[in-house]
Amino acid sequence: MSAEVATIRGRIFVAFLIMSLITGALGLYATLGIRKAGDLVQRTYDQSLMSINYARAAAADFAKMRAAFARRSLTADAAARTKLDEEIAELATTLLEDLTIAVERSQSDRAIRAGVGVQAAVQAWDEMRRSLETAAASGSAWEGLDRQAGIVDGQIDMLVNYTAGDGFTYRQTARTIVAEEIRFYAVATVVALLLSALVAWLLNRRIIGPVAAASAVAERIAAGRLDDAVPVGGRDELGALLRAMATMRDNIRAMMEREVSQRRSAQALLADALESSHEGVVVVDPEGRIALANAQAVDFFDAGSGQIACGRPVAGLAAAGADPASSVLDPALSLARDGEIRLADDRWLRVSRSATREGGFVAVCSDISVTKEQETRLTQTNLRLDAALDNMSQGLCLYDAEQRLMVANRRYGEIYGLAPGSLTVGMSATEVLGACIAAGNHPGRSVADLIAESADAYGQLRNRLLQELGDGRLIAIETCPTANGGLVATYEDVTERRMAEERIAFMARHDALTELPNRVLLGEQIEAAIAQAGREGGFAVLCLDLDDFKPVNDALGHAVGDELIRAVANRLSACVREIDSVARLGGDEFAVVQRGIERPEDVAVLARRIADVLSAPYALTDHSVEIGVSIGISLAPGDGMSCEKLLKHADVALDRAKAEARGSFRFFEPEMDARLQARRELERDLREAVAEEAFELHYQPIYDLNAERISGFEALLRWRHPKRGSVSPVEFIPLAEELGLIVPLGEWVIRQACREASGWPGDIKVAVNVSAVQFTSARLINAVRDALHAAGLPGRRLELEITESVLVANPGSTTAILHSLKSMGVRVSMDDFGTGYSSLSYLRSFPFDKIKIDQSFVRGLGDSDGSGFIVRAVIGLGASLGMTTTAEGVETVDQLQRLRDEGCDEVQGYLISRPVPGAELAALLRRFNGAQRAIA
Repeated sequence: MSAEVATIRGRIFVAFLIMSLITGALGLYATLGIRKAGDLVQRTYDQSLMSINYARAAAADFAKMRAAFARRSLTADAAARTKLDEEIAELATTLLEDLTIAVERSQSDRAIRAGVGVQAAVQAWDEMRRSLETAAASGSAWEGLDRQAGIVDGQIDMLVNYTAGDGFTYRQTARTIVAEEIRFYAVATVVALLLSALVAWLLNRRIIGPVAAASAVAERIAAGRLDDAVPVGGRDELGALLRAMATMRDNIRAMMEREVSQRRSAQALLADALESSHEGVVVVDPEGRIALANAQAVDFFDAGSGQIACGRPVAGLAAAGADPASSVLDPALSLARDGEIRLADDRWLRVSRSATREGGFVAVCSDISVTKEQETRLTQTNLRLDAALDNMSQGLCLYDAEQRLMVANRRYGEIYGLAPGSLTVGMSATEVLGACIAAGNHPGRSVADLIAESADAYGQLRNRLLQELGDGRLIAIETCPTANGGLVATYEDVTERRMAEERIAFMARHDALTELPNRVLLGEQIEAAIAQAGREGGFAVLCLDLDDFKPVNDALGHAVGDELIRAVANRLSACVREIDSVARLGGDEFAVVQRGIERPEDVAVLARRIADVLSAPYALTDHSVEIGVSIGISLAPGDGMSCEKLLKHADVALDRAKAEARGSFRFFEPEMDARLQARRELERDLREAVAEEAFELHYQPIYDLNAERISGFEALLRWRHPKRGSVSPVEFIPLAEELGLIVPLGEWVIRQACREASGWPGDIKVAVNVSAVQFTSARLINAVRDALHAAGLPGRRLELEITESVLVANPGSTTAILHSLKSMGVRVSMDDFGTGYSSLSYLRSFPFDKIKIDQSFVRGLGDSDGSGFIVRAVIGLGASLGMTTTAEGVETVDQLQRLRDEGCDEVQGYLISRPVPGAELAALLRRFNGAQRAIA
């Protein structure tokens, strides 16, 4: 034991033992005192503070229950009420748990009593709440519920006060104990300090010298003198300490060597990363010399010249192959700032600089050639887009969500006559309208007026608007919202198109050549006269037929004939009063409705005046001609009270006048049966011919201008009478319709045309005219289906041509029949478009495959009467609706070329071929569809 005491360890052990005894005694006493005080503190926290917190939590739960019940009473949504009931039940459970914990933590009798009171008050409040949910509550019931809630709050406050009072009692007791322990502990501490100071003085005398030697060794190691010798100590702790210091020195030396090796490895990895980077990196020291440059930087700037070596000044750096005279930026100068530079090989670099701590900088160069190329392509795309916008046929304005102008093309300025530069980006929509008003487009109207015109009844901007400018032009405006809340508006000058459409609508009820009412409008005028016949007296219907017109037309040509027809129309219009009507029925046939007549002599006076005026010589442009006129007259109500009968009787009288003496007029007489006898004979012959199928089909080719070949043939019915010879379809087709023979006759035409077409090449179609009477027959669908099946002809090779009059009688059933035909693959075309009713709604309600332009418009292509505009409008209408347009009656090369220029799809007429029998079709196909084309 004495040997161990002689060692440092022994000495320290003895000193430590003494100090431990002193400290242990002092600590034991302190522990007992602190434990006692801690128990009181723990009770203060666990039994008082926790109880207070849970009591306050119970108060918060009850407040939430009241708020949830208030929300439940205010909502009518069953789902919301159910959810709030669940929330109240959950809060009630939480409140009960909080009260239980608060009472258990307090362990005070009065707190327990207060907790029981809270539970009872809450239960009473909940029962009152439930009664209010199940029955209609009065105001007093709600007041009782509020009073009970106040009782609950009071009970909870009492519980909080009780638990707070318990905590105050515990705290006062703990403070008393702590004060007594502190006084005793202060005395014991002074004694302990004196004993510790004595032990420390004795220990210092025994250890200070040896420790000084060990301290000197430690200082040498800390100073980095790792090669100095370490004294050898004895077997005591000082010797062990010195040996440990020697080991520590060796370990430090090994760690330093390992760290140096790791630093060198990290530098090598960093160098590899820089060399493999796609970014050029140049490090410049504070003196402006290159400290580091990776391989990519060498590729950008050096190209083997050695200019980018370490230590060289960065001011001498030049781009590889840079031409000083070119527009390429000097990279050496550009490294001094951030930005973009262009190398001599047309590559682009983006330079980003960052300063170093020493005062230099690091320049990172990125190759942005691809990005630059994309920007160039984007710029070119924008230029092309600008060019497209400026070359649009429509004006365009694009506004942002704040109604500020973003884009306005050149055409918009042209439409509204705006000076260049008058529209700028950022102008408001009202400022744009103001510029249009300032240009004189809207005289007498303000910006507010224009805005009001463009809004519907609800104040919303209309998607489509037709605006009339001060000079009479019509502008069609269409607006469409954009995804970002803006607006794009297009403007199109539709003046010429509207004029053409109005012309088409006019021509639907008027003759194209003379602009007189046609047969349709004449029928309406006769019906109106019939309706007023009882009040305004009778009226007469005069049917006129020009004598010797056909020789003039055949000898001098159709142009002279058309001019003569127009002159006759002018003279005839001058012969009648304003209340009378003049119409052209077709060819050289006219009709007059004379109103307000009291006796036949009044009509005779008009007939003589018409005969005298029309028989006078005509001084035409290049010729002078004379013709006569024959007139047939029917009187209403004596000769009938229907349009059909009056026209029929007037026509019978006209035949009588022409038969007896041309240039005369005749009133209808019941005994005029000579013509009726001839008609009956023709009827009998027609019935026999239909029964015996004594007809034949001729075919006129339809030429495709795009494919430059015959695409089909139109089947035309011919009747060769054994005695009469060739009977014109104009004579027997109307008679067949009147006799009800047109249906079986039309079915025979469809069967025969399909049978003959089945032997043609597979791409050649056949077109068949269907009369209005046949089309309304219920047998048409089955007849077409049976004909196709019997001939083995695909439906796509059959084309049925109908006139616009078919669509007037019964549009609903007509549309159903058309759709049934389309379902079989049969094509449907509108024949003689523009000469009948010409309602554009029919084109919208049914998707026709083809529109056939009447030959009267084709003949007038070179005239100034607007036929050219009508043809252009019909072709444009067909193209916009996806329908083929076929022009009939093409007789000259000039007409063909004009139709080509207008974009017509097909032509048909004597220029191609007259109608020929089926036996001659093979020769026509070889001529037009062979290697040598007949039309260039």
